[in-house]
Amino acid sequence: MKAMLICMRYSLVFCKRIRNSPTFELVAIIFLFLVTGCASTTQKPSRASCYQSPAEVERLIRSHVMHWEGTPHCLGGTGRNCVDCSGFVMLVYNNLFNIRLPRSTVEQLIIGRQIAKTNLQAGDVVFFLPPGKKRHVGIYLSSGEFVHVSSSKGVTISNLHDRYWRHAYWTARRILPL
Repeated sequence: MKAMLICMRYSLVFCKRIRNSPTFELVAIIFLFLVTGCASTTQKPSRASCYQSPAEVERLIRSHVMHWEGTPHCLGGTGRNCVDCSGFVMLVYNNLFNIRLPRSTVEQLIIGRQIAKTNLQAGDVVFFLPPGKKRHVGIYLSSGEFVHVSSSKGVTISNLHDRYWRHAYWTARRILPL
């Protein structure tokens, strides 16, 4: 951040000096290129790109979920004291894979690419339209299991083959680059 501010300061001084120059447009383009280059931060690479298999992703998610299991549900929650379904998915993706997902289920619904239910892999985000509720979201594990935040059980693992989830299933999105 400090380097970016220094770069911008010197770029502005330089720009003021050449403002009356006949080659101002060319210099302005170079200036924007320099500022953009200076402003870019070194973002750590996504940990998701390091995983070779869905089994490894599943192992990582299951290990992480052990720390969350039983955390109660509360609308708008994003912490270990209480969390909602989209907040949980957002936090898991950020903590495990360094991928920033939007906060709401509706916004998460447009990230990644759509996946058929028959092609689900560990880490895929699964969406539901439960009866009497707007939307619900969780993260697929394997063999029909997915982790989510239940309004009655909190953070828990459920099965897509259970009657309730089978009827509520809506769609899935693949976000991880596997």
